[in-house]
Amino acid sequence: MRVQKQPLACGWYAGTRLATLAAMAAATAVLALSGCISMAPPYQAPALPVAQHYDADDGRDGLSAAAVGWQAYFTDTRLQALIAQALENNRDLRTAVLRVEEARAAFGIQRAETFPHLNAQAGINRLSIPADLSPLGMPMRVSQYQVGAGVSSWEIDFWGRVRNLNDAALESYVASDAARRAVALGLIAQVADSYLVLRELDERIALAQQTVDSRTETLRIFSRRVAVGATSRLNQTQVETLLTQAQALLTQLQQARDAQAHGLALLVGKPIDLPPVAEPLDERRMLAELRAGLPSDLLTQRPDIAAAEHRLRAAHASIGAARAAFFPRVALTGAYGTVSPELGNLFAPGTRAWVFAPSVSIPLFEGGKLRSNLDLAEARRDLAVAGYEKTVQSAFRDVSDALSARKWLAEQLDIAQAALAAQTERARLSQLRFDAGASTFLEVLDAQRDLLAAQQQLVQVRRALLSSRVGLYAALGGGTQAVESASDPHTHLSLTPTARASGETTP
Repeated sequence: MRVQKQPLACGWYAGTRLATLAAMAAATAVLALSGCISMAPPYQAPALPVAQHYDADDGRDGLSAAAVGWQAYFTDTRLQALIAQALENNRDLRTAVLRVEEARAAFGIQRAETFPHLNAQAGINRLSIPADLSPLGMPMRVSQYQVGAGVSSWEIDFWGRVRNLNDAALESYVASDAARRAVALGLIAQVADSYLVLRELDERIALAQQTVDSRTETLRIFSRRVAVGATSRLNQTQVETLLTQAQALLTQLQQARDAQAHGLALLVGKPIDLPPVAEPLDERRMLAELRAGLPSDLLTQRPDIAAAEHRLRAAHASIGAARAAFFPRVALTGAYGTVSPELGNLFAPGTRAWVFAPSVSIPLFEGGKLRSNLDLAEARRDLAVAGYEKTVQSAFRDVSDALSARKWLAEQLDIAQAALAAQTERARLSQLRFDAGASTFLEVLDAQRDLLAAQQQLVQVRRALLSSRVGLYAALGGGTQAVESASDPHTHLSLTPTARASGETTP
C-alpha cells in the first residue's frame, strides 16, 4: 500500500522572491541597525619620529622627485631600455606583483562575507517504512520533491566584526600594492646604479688600456736603448714594472666588468648585450638636480612608508574584529520554495514553503581564546606601529645619506679634478727632467704611477656622485606614478573615500 503524505518544508527552500516575504522585510529593518557600531580603536598616525629638516640639505633648488618619472629623470637611452626590461622581467618584481594578486583574492574572499550567500537547490527524497514501524501498521512509502533557494547563516554585523575584517583585508591589499611600488622603485635605482658602475668600469678599462699601450711602446723604446747601450738595464726593468702593473689593473677591471654585467643581467631578468662605451660619464647631462623638500613629504612620496601605514591600519581593524567577538553574534537563515509529494504538482498552487530562522550565539566560555585573540591583535598593532616608525626613520636616513653624499662627493670631484691636473703636469715635467738627464727614471716611474691612480680615482668619484643622485631619487620616492604605470598597471589600486568605506575599487 502506498500512502502519499504532505511533508513539512524543513530543508529545501528557495526562491527568487525572497524579498517578498514579510519575515525578511522585518530582517531588513534589523539590517538598518547593523554597521553602525565599530569596535576598532580610532586610527591616529604615529608622530613623525624624525627631525623637521634634513641636516645635510644644502637648500639647492631643483625638481620634485615625486613629480619626475624615471623616463624623464634618466635620460640615457641605454639605461631607459634596461629599466623598461627590468620592470617587465625582474623576478623579484614579478613576485611582488603576484603578492598583490594574492592579497586581492584574499580581500575578495573576505568581502564576500558582507553579502548574503544565496543557494539554489533541488532534490528528491524517498522514504520506505516497514509495517512493524509504521504508525498505520502497514508498509509506507513517502516521496518528496523540492526546489528553491535560500540564505544560510548570514551574520548581521551589529558590532562591526565582519566589516572590520573586511577593512583589514582591504588595507592589507593596499599595503601589498604599495610594497609592489616600493620594489619597483628600488629596482629602478638598482638598475641605474649598476649601469653607472658598468659605465665607470668601461671608462677605467679604456684608461688602463691606453696606459698599457703607452707603456708597451715605452718598453719597446727602452729595449732598443739597452741594446745600443744608451741606457741601463735597470731603467728597462722599471718600465717593465710599470707595464705589468697596468696590465694587472686592466685584467682586474675586465673581471669586475664581467661580474657587473652578470649582476645587471640578473636585475634585468634576461641576457643583455652591452658593449663597452667609450664616452665618459657626464654628471651634468645624465641626471637632473632634485630638491629635498621636508621630511613630512616622505609620508606621501615613499611607497614603503605607505605600505607600513596601511599595515598599521589593518592592525587597527583587526583589533575591532577581536573586540566584536566578545558580543553576541546574530545570524539569519531563510528560504523560499515549493515542496510536493508529486513531481507533476511541484509548482501547483498551495505547494509554497518558506522558513525564517534568526539565531543568536552568545560566547560564554572559550578557555580564554577570545581574550588571547584580542591580546594578539593588540600586540600586532604595536608591532605595526614600531614597524611604521622604523620605516619612517630609515627613509629619513636614506635621504640624509644621499644629500650628504651629493654634497661631499661634489667637493671630492673638484679635488680629484685638481689632483689629476697636478699629476698630469708632474708626469710631464718628470719626463722632461729625465730626458734632459736631470733625474733618474725612478722619478718618472712614480709620476706615471700616481697619474694612473689619479685618473682612476676621478672616474670613481664622478660615478659615485651620479650614484648619490640615483639614491636621492629613490630615497625621495621619485616618480611613483611612473612606477605604477610601468611596472604593472593591472595591479594598481586607487581608492576614493567612498570606495574605501564600501570596499569598492576604482581603476
